[in-house]
Formats: sequence, C-alpha cells, structure tokens
Amino acid sequence: MGILDGLIAAVSPRWAYEREAWRQSYQVLRHYDAAGQGRINGHWAALNESAETTDRYSRDIIRARARDLERNSDILQSVILAYDRNVVGRGYTLRANTGDSTLDRQLEELWRQWCEARNCDVTGEQSFTELLRMAEERKKVDGGILFLFRHTAGGLVPFKLQAIDVDELDTSRTQPRRKGNRVVGGVEYNSWRQPQGYWIQQYDIEGWRQLESVYIDAKDAFFLKSKRRPSQLREMSDLTHTLTRIRDVNEYINAVSVKERIAACMAVFIRKALPSGGLGRSAVQVEDGRIDYAGKKLTPGMIMELNPGDSVDAVNPGSAATDAASFLRTQQALVGAGQGLSYEAVSRDMKGSTYSSARQNAVEDEYTYAADIELLQRMMSEIYEQFVISCVLAGRIAPAGFWEDRKKYMAHTWVKAPKKWIDPAKEAGAVQTALQSGQKTYQDVCAEGGKDWRQAIDETAAVLAYGRERGVDMGGVLFGSKAAALDPDADQGKPEEE
Repeated sequence: MGILDGLIAAVSPRWAYEREAWRQSYQVLRHYDAAGQGRINGHWAALNESAETTDRYSRDIIRARARDLERNSDILQSVILAYDRNVVGRGYTLRANTGDSTLDRQLEELWRQWCEARNCDVTGEQSFTELLRMAEERKKVDGGILFLFRHTAGGLVPFKLQAIDVDELDTSRTQPRRKGNRVVGGVEYNSWRQPQGYWIQQYDIEGWRQLESVYIDAKDAFFLKSKRRPSQLREMSDLTHTLTRIRDVNEYINAVSVKERIAACMAVFIRKALPSGGLGRSAVQVEDGRIDYAGKKLTPGMIMELNPGDSVDAVNPGSAATDAASFLRTQQALVGAGQGLSYEAVSRDMKGSTYSSARQNAVEDEYTYAADIELLQRMMSEIYEQFVISCVLAGRIAPAGFWEDRKKYMAHTWVKAPKKWIDPAKEAGAVQTALQSGQKTYQDVCAEGGKDWRQAIDETAAVLAYGRERGVDMGGVLFGSKAAALDPDADQGKPEEE
C-alpha cells in the first residue's frame, strides 16, 4: 500500500481493506483469466524460455516414451499408419521437366531403377518408398531422422542413402570444427543458427558406442524434422501433445480387458457354518463322510454334496464393456484431434458416417497431411539433385552445358499415387462439372489423379490411333458423340462426291 493507504488504515482499517479489495478486483477485470493466480490457476506454473531450453531436458524422455507406446499401443499405431497411408501411400513418381523429352524419359527410367533397394540404400534392404515410410514414422515418433548422402561404389550410380537415428547425434560434443561456430545437441551451427554440420556418434554392428564421433557436412545430409519456433534447434516428437492421453487409454483398455476376463469366469466360495473339526476353524477333517473342498474345481455337469451347514456364494463381477465403448470413442477422437486428424482417419470406424461427412473429413485431413508431404518432397528434391549430379559424373547421361545450367536439368515435379474415391460416380461427376465450368483445368485433374497431363493425352491418342487401326471406334467409347471430331479421318458432314 501507498502512504495514503497507510494513513487511511491508521484511521479506519475497514476502509483501507475495502480500497485494497476493490483495487485487486479491478486489476483482475483488466487482465486475462488465463493469467489469473487464483485458486483455480494457483498450481499452474509456466515459464517463458527459448525452444531449445524448453526441449533440451524433455526431448530424450519423450522420445523414449513415444517409442514405448509405438511398441505397445494399438491406438498410437493407428495414428502412425494413418500418416503412412496418406503422406507416403504407394510412393511418388518422378516427372522430369528438362525441356528435352528424350532426356526426361531417360532420367525417369534411371530414377526408377535407382529407387530399388540395392541401388538407393547403403544396406541394400529398403527401397526408396520404404525409406520414405520409415522417415515418416520416425518423424512422428522420434521427431526426426537424418539421411546422409553417401557416394559409394556399386549400384546404378555412386550415390546411396544412409539413415541415421537422432540418438546417434553426439550430444557430448562441445568443440566446433570451424572457429566461431557452436555445437548444440550434436549439431554445429553458425552465428545465424544455420546448421553447418552434424557430429555422428559411431557404433559397432552390435550397438556398442565407439570413442570418436565423425563430422558430416550439412550439404551431405538432410535432417527431416518440423520446426515450430524460431529458437528451435533440434527435433521434438510430433506425438508430444497426445502421449499422456494415449498412455491413459492404453492402461484403461488393459484394465477393462482384465476385468472382462475375470467376468467370463465363474468362481465360488464355500461358506462353512461350523468348524471342520479338530482344534480351530482352519483344521481339516476328511473322515466320517465329511468332504474336503481343497483342490476342487467346477466342471460341466458336476454334482457334489456339501457338508451339513455349508453354503455356496458365487462371484459374478459386472461387465464394463458397454461403458468402455463410448469412452474409447471419445478418447480416440481426442487423440486424432491432437494430431489434426478426424476420428474416422484414426479409428477406421465409419459407423454413423455419411458420404458428405466422410468426404469433408477426408478433405480436412488432407490439409493436415500437406505439411508432412511438403517437407518430405523437399527432402526428395535434394536427394534427386544429388542423383542427377551422380548420373552425370558416372556417365549415365551427358547433357550439353550441364554445369553451366544445372537448374534447367534438375527441374522436376513429384506425382503422388492417387487414392481411391469414396464414391467414384459422384467424384467423376464433380470432376466433369468442374472441367466444364472452368473451375479446374485438365492439368489439375490429372495431377489429382497422380498422372502427368501430357502423358495422359499421349496415352489417349495412342488408344484412339490403335482403335482406328483395328477398326474399333474407341472415340465413341471414350468421348461419346465427340468421336468424329477427334478422328481426323472421320467424315465431317460434307456431301460425298459422285
């Protein structure tokens, strides 16, 4: 309190108290409820720190817990598989755009061959699409994955990929390779926080750590991770927001499962009205026709006589399966929401869904997948550029003026394999309407279907030409009444010459 408040308190403590109470209530009204320090938020302690300070002490624990649930939780697996299906799916097709159709086809064929396991992976075990699936899984669970560009002999070209777990970054390294840089979490940064290289801890084939780490220049690697704050340096698991809920659901499912197993069994207790004999109630007597119940089990059709005065109490625990169904549905919807996905995408439960709701959820989910697709394609493009350079150095292609105009010869696009529609007839009708109204172009439609529009036209022309050659009106099949307009040799309505 101020001097005036002190004087007022000396004269009238009640008046001073009312002034202070009004002052505090007025301050509460001026600010946010979320910043209040009252009873409800009294135990809510939070600090503003840089992303690296916040993440550094939690990163390894969260990653270990995420991996544990990856191994043991079907709920978590449903989230991971949803991303696998929609971000990678059946893979991506390269469309080279060098301007030279012959070179384009040559590059596309070389790339197709290089994507085989023996050509793209240093271990020779995974194809390029399989590496992409693993990359997406590690990004969701671990927060990221490191791909090293290895220029080794063997294979189609002297270029392969080596996948590295984020655990293999040498966090004990403090001495930078270049003066003026800083090493944080095994990554060497310049003054602009730009990665300059990675210190990779070495392990033998059985996983034993070696003494020395190896430095890999940043241009020879790609660190696949999401960056959510400007001050973030290393990765953080994408599942951080939902791990506690997934674990709670996992524990709940286990508890309900145990309870249902107990409920499926019938147990009985023998209540003795009188002692069995001897000294004390615990004594056992099996003579004179008396029955000892020790080791007895219930069997179908069993008839058994009890001792005089004995009665049977049956244990029949209630079932929790009915309540569990609605609870799990709510929890799974919250898990999906935490990852930006709909309940249907995570649970694969379409009960109660209509075509419109399922289609709308699928559209919204696509926006969630788009962020990972963009990041994955950026990595694929860097790998493709290394591949093209390796093809030139290995003599697989020899474009004129390559080193002077490299960007021209590296131009490309990625075409993702299309997904099946929920209702093909409705989707086809919508596409036709969009084309006729000008809302979409033919290029847009082909791209959404996972095709290159030039290749689609070439294939259609080939079908029409072959149909005419064989005497089959394929134009009528493909385009209905427009077949004559597409056939250059067809009669255009002119009168026949006599």
